[in-house]
Amino acid sequence: MAIAILVVPTEPRVGLTTVALGLVHALDRKGIPVGFCKPIGQPHATDTGPERSTRLARAVTSLNPPEPMSAAEAENLLGHDRENILLEEVIARYERAAQKASVVVVEGLVDTEERSYGTHLNAKMAQSLDARIIIVAAPGRDNPRQVAELVEVVAQAYGGIRHERMIGCIVNLLDAPVDPTGHIRFDFSRAEDIPDQGHAAELQAECARRWPETFKLLGCIPWQRDLIAPRVQDIRHMIGAQVLNEGQLERRVTHVALGARTLTNSCQDLRAGAMVIMPGDRDDLLLATCMAAIGGTHVAAVLLTGGIKPDPRVWKLCDPALATGLPVLTIPYSSMQSVLYLPYINLEIPLDDHDRMQRAVETVASHITLEWQEPLLTAIEERRLSPPAFRHMLVERAHRANKRIILPEGNEPRTIEAAIICHQRNIARCVLMGDAGRMHRLSARRGMTIPPGIEIIDPTQVDPRYIDAMVKLRQDKELSPGLAEEQLHDPVVLGTMMLQLGEVDGLVSGAVHTTANTIRPALQLIKTAPGVKLVSSIFFMCLPEQVLVYGDCAINIDPNADELADIAIQSAESAQAFGITPRVAMLSYSTGTSGTGSNVEKVKEATRIARERRPDLLIDGPLQYDAAAIKAVAQSKAPDSRVAGRATVFIFPDLNAGNTTYKAVQRSADVISIGPMLQGLGKPVNDLSRGALVEDIVFTIALTAIQAEQAAERERAARR
Repeated sequence: MAIAILVVPTEPRVGLTTVALGLVHALDRKGIPVGFCKPIGQPHATDTGPERSTRLARAVTSLNPPEPMSAAEAENLLGHDRENILLEEVIARYERAAQKASVVVVEGLVDTEERSYGTHLNAKMAQSLDARIIIVAAPGRDNPRQVAELVEVVAQAYGGIRHERMIGCIVNLLDAPVDPTGHIRFDFSRAEDIPDQGHAAELQAECARRWPETFKLLGCIPWQRDLIAPRVQDIRHMIGAQVLNEGQLERRVTHVALGARTLTNSCQDLRAGAMVIMPGDRDDLLLATCMAAIGGTHVAAVLLTGGIKPDPRVWKLCDPALATGLPVLTIPYSSMQSVLYLPYINLEIPLDDHDRMQRAVETVASHITLEWQEPLLTAIEERRLSPPAFRHMLVERAHRANKRIILPEGNEPRTIEAAIICHQRNIARCVLMGDAGRMHRLSARRGMTIPPGIEIIDPTQVDPRYIDAMVKLRQDKELSPGLAEEQLHDPVVLGTMMLQLGEVDGLVSGAVHTTANTIRPALQLIKTAPGVKLVSSIFFMCLPEQVLVYGDCAINIDPNADELADIAIQSAESAQAFGITPRVAMLSYSTGTSGTGSNVEKVKEATRIARERRPDLLIDGPLQYDAAAIKAVAQSKAPDSRVAGRATVFIFPDLNAGNTTYKAVQRSADVISIGPMLQGLGKPVNDLSRGALVEDIVFTIALTAIQAEQAAERERAARR
């Protein structure tokens, strides 16, 4: 039975939805099957569309939460003394959210002047669901003692902080700029974030002093300007502005500059992220702003006030700036009215602003600790490794490995961007091969800068030591020094040679090269690992609910039974190494003894060989895909199988079946596939699809770094 965690606020405007979805994300990336439910809708006063929390959950997670009961329906039941019916509806929605979950995060209600029943219903929901409770607070102008006291007061409605249901408190919006009433407003007077004032440490100390061990401060989420920055289009809708030049309405507004001073004194306000408000007849300021945009300053927008539009002759001079995407809006109000109105705009994240919500959720998740004294994490025997959990695991393990990965396709823009991301996130120490000048020009065009920490190697300058080493490695082929030098001008060959000599730890290529171009040098220079007969590949298929392993979908065209058994064992070991419990399904068009044919016999024999070699692994076959993947089908087709219906590793009988299936799943179901990851080489070399996205390259680099660490561990074990 799923565990309910009810997330409740101390007061309005604490960012309850963001924290609730951040908690979902934090649990999910730990591998805990998690659901989300907002049982009763509670629209913001300015909302005119659908209920926000459920729509945002669908946008930033793979979940499909049930539709909440409307506030009007809940109030009608309460008004007619039918609270029990209301709670039955809450439980029905919770059960739908809990169908595939071990934990369900339930977003509670907020007490407002219009609806003061929030805390009462939260307490009733906690009782009905037997929910654990997390309180969300925002300090505003309160000091740590006052925050702790407020949490304690709110906790009384749920039995107090010592009650067995209470887990702890999450403090959101720490060090946010607030007005004298404690409300966070759109702060147009600052261009920079407020520096860390050390309140997190003070708050942690105060809470540790006051609260029992069973009730903890679970996280302090700092206020960040970019997480409240609305898009130009959001402000446009809120204030009813008319568009004179649409440009890039998705630009973020981080601060507002009022163009009321002279041109000289207004120049300092023309900075990235600024919405510049000016009277419509201030041609000098409009042209100055346009010059700044042409010069590369990413001004968010221009808002012309007073209903005055620029003279056509002046507007013509603005064309080059407008072509950069600079939005220009106009409004009939005066500049002063506009400035006074902006601080009161709704800072809640719009339903279509998925990027801002995703960043907010990830920020919350990164500041939450899950080390709770609860059976929550230990009661689940096997945790589903979801795509977010898998990607998080890759980044963390690659960071710890700290490996040097060479990228022969350094002149390719996606590869450059991936290397920069890996450097920023400390995933790996990337080495780019190519023309340094071209790389810097390509990165500048994409608004990026290659940091000094990324090494760049010119592949046209071949060190003689590589020639000598290559001639020695391929002496059985009687390779001449001249031919070796010629081959080493190929960046992939040179990178592979560096890998063989131990100068780098892994290689990733394939964004512009074919699979053969990437793998052939590895087979010639690095060769297979000791005891390995063939090289194979797997894809990590990031399905909405979990990550599965598909093999072999890239290398072996028609493996025989012995080779297929090797592929199965290699794939199971790779799954285990990357946190996936291996249950191996040997796929065929037949399940068990239901069909005949040479292909079925090959899979039967491969299953027998694999089991004989590795009796410790769960391997079954032949199985049809639906019998391997779906419990209901497995119960009828293979009821005695320990793999059917719960397989995590799918071994295809040949490349035709494997490659076709992985691409069909990837494209039709919009699934991210990471790979192919090569298995069986002496050192890690990984291929990319030529249609790879930057994200694909980043995670393939992470995979390669982890493989390199695993290879190093095997070498250390062999020396012992």
